Amino acid sequence: MQAALEQLRTLLAFTPAKLGGISKAESEQRPGPGRWSRKEILGHLVDSAANNHQRFIRAQAEPQITFPGYAQEFWVSTQQYQREPWKTLTDLWRSYNTHLLHVIEQIPETKLQHQCSVGGAEPVTLEFLITDYVRHLEHHLRQIFGR
Repeated sequence: MQAALEQLRTLLAFTPAKLGGISKAESEQRPGPGRWSRKEILGHLVDSAANNHQRFIRAQAEPQITFPGYAQEFWVSTQQYQREPWKTLTDLWRSYNTHLLHVIEQIPETKLQHQCSVGGAEPVTLEFLITDYVRHLEHHLRQIFGR
C-alpha cells in the first residue's frame, strides 16, 4: 500500500509537466483505427479516477460492498474527450488525482481489508483496489508517453 502511495505521489510530481509537453496535434492523433488518442486515454484516466473515488469512499462504510462495472468505451465516447481542450484534461487529471491521493491517505488501516466486488467479479480488498488503481494509471500513462 505504501508503495502505491509513493508511486502516486511520484506520478503527480512529474506527470503534469510531461503532459504539458504534448502538443494539441499529438494529443489528438490516434495510433490506428479504433484506438484511443492521448486525449481519450487521459479522459479514460479521469473516468477511472471518478469511478474509483466512489469506491474508495463507499468501501469504507461497509465491510462488504458491491459496485457496478464501468463501460469504458461508452464513457469515453459519450464524453467526447477528443473535443475537450488538452489543457483542461491535463488540469482535471492532476486535480482529481491530487484529491485521490489525499483521500487514500485518510483511509484508516482497519478499512483497507473491506471486501469489494466490482461488476460481478470476485471480491477484492479496498487495499487491492487502491494498488490496482495506481497500476492501471501507470499502464495508461506509459501508453500516452510511449508513442
